[in-house]
Amino acid sequence: MKRNVLLAFLVAPLLFAACGKTNTECVPATVASEKAAMVAYCTANNITYTEHASGILYEVMAPGLSTQPTLANTVLVVYTGKLLNGTQFDASANPVPIALNGVIEGWKIGIPLIKKGGRIKLVIPSSLAYGCKGQNSIGPNSPLYFEVTLTDVR
Repeated sequence: MKRNVLLAFLVAPLLFAACGKTNTECVPATVASEKAAMVAYCTANNITYTEHASGILYEVMAPGLSTQPTLANTVLVVYTGKLLNGTQFDASANPVPIALNGVIEGWKIGIPLIKKGGRIKLVIPSSLAYGCKGQNSIGPNSPLYFEVTLTDVR
């Protein structure tokens, strides 16, 4: 069940992007416009972050060993996903296999920053998540927080 929820949250943007329909009311937020909220979240949650060139704020809790994933890999992860207001929208208690090439851009950028056995905290701007359309309980232009443990790389 949890795997299906994760797949719906992480893969759905790829499916909808293929539709080719244009919504003129959808105005994506810029990374710069969300940065203050993302930094405030990090500060309030004691996240000592590094800023990636993409705008993702991250803290490597444990770098992991050996295998570093690429977009060609399937990764097994244990994770929690939250909105910046603290509302949890998804989580897995057990490792879930995810094709790294089929997830949101923020994960494609963030997960390869660690190796097998690593742990990372990611604060992802909405433009690298679900953008101006949102997804299920994730509203439009919502930056997201994930804490991820990379248990295996295949």
